[in-house]
Amino acid sequence: MTTTSPHGRTEMLRPDGSPVRVLVVDDEAALSELLSMALRYEGWEVRSAGDGAGAVRTARDFRPDAVVLDVMLPDMDGLAVLGRLRRDLPEVPVLFLTARDAVEDRIAGLTAGGDDYVTKPFSLEEVVARLRGLIRRSGTATERSESMLAVGDLTLDEDSHEVSRGGDFIHLTATEFELLRFLMRNPRRVLSKAQILDRVWSYDFGGQANVVELYVSYLRKKIDAGRSPMIHTRRGAGYLIKPGE
Repeated sequence: MTTTSPHGRTEMLRPDGSPVRVLVVDDEAALSELLSMALRYEGWEVRSAGDGAGAVRTARDFRPDAVVLDVMLPDMDGLAVLGRLRRDLPEVPVLFLTARDAVEDRIAGLTAGGDDYVTKPFSLEEVVARLRGLIRRSGTATERSESMLAVGDLTLDEDSHEVSRGGDFIHLTATEFELLRFLMRNPRRVLSKAQILDRVWSYDFGGQANVVELYVSYLRKKIDAGRSPMIHTRRGAGYLIKPGE
């Protein structure tokens, strides 16, 4: 049975039950990290490479279920990288990222064996949706509902939107729920204000960081009040959630 979450997302898993693997290839470090974070939020395992040679080496070791591949790389273009990837992984679906919008460029990528493309600038949601479609059609993964998240004695049901700690129900607003969900999907991982803004509020980097501080304080009052703290601040880095001591 497949159940859809409030965001239309169900968990995709490999036949052995392990997370879907995606390789992100882009020489822009900030963009690569942003994409990787969005894909990890889906529960997928992600590795990245900043050039074509690194992409080929990583693909051989990682054996990804899908590849996000920038057309313009410092050592070779994406079409050449695709050719090398296909020698080892002839069936792996490839999503091209391109700053080019000319019809001939898009046709060249698809003719060379690419399965789909998105043109920069793009939304993270579009990339995730395109990848889910490619992986689903390739038959390399199945979808399964995983609605319950748990960190220590804190639980969050993505389907019913119910949150409890130690068996006590906690009422959250819609935004508080999204913030907590993002934290709980990345336990023990420090999330920057910029990453939180992009995922929870869909804001670009810079500005509005005070809204993150405000909502983290709201969550702390509801989640940690009278209990061992679970939401922690890493000064100059961001926030993380981990089981209370």
